[in-house]
Amino acid sequence: MSQYFDNVEGLAHQDITYQFELLGERYSFQSDAGVFSKDGLDDGTRLLLETIAKTDLGTNILDLGCGVGPIGLILAHTDPSRHVVLADVNDRALECAKKNAVNLGVSDQVELVHSDVYNNLTTSSFSTIVTNPPIRAGKKVTYAMYAGAPSHLHQDGSLILVIRKQQGAESCFRYLQTLFRKVEVKARHKGFQILIARK
Repeated sequence: MSQYFDNVEGLAHQDITYQFELLGERYSFQSDAGVFSKDGLDDGTRLLLETIAKTDLGTNILDLGCGVGPIGLILAHTDPSRHVVLADVNDRALECAKKNAVNLGVSDQVELVHSDVYNNLTTSSFSTIVTNPPIRAGKKVTYAMYAGAPSHLHQDGSLILVIRKQQGAESCFRYLQTLFRKVEVKARHKGFQILIARK
């Protein structure tokens, strides 16, 4: 069975538009079959954005595993000084993200990149890396995302991610402690945790 982190040839398209309110604004996003959370903003992404969107993230941000773009595009929309690279392996998701960037008026702030983890990025270093990691892809993928983060962050940069307690939040926290100077749980809600790991 295909997953949202796969590129599936021949999968029928679905013209999906979902709307949601976040931080006092109303958003409309285009989506499709074969992408993560195709029918709406998932709870983990919502908590992540509510926790960090209006904080100081620097001006050079990577949204790793961006899907149709809600994290990276809303971070760009919230602060016009931010430049955000949105990276994913799913071409269909990236096509949706491109349309969503246009609709939000942030195309000049963002760069869309087809990349398997960090393998195809044109920017080498970021102030912040944010991710709602593809847990179903397995630890080999998600832990590669975490392990590669320090070498792609500025000296005082941070990796910020959302993870559910029942999907390995505690072991993820311990692993991040082996990679970063400081790791903290910034927020908790409905079993989700926002982890911030500082280089």
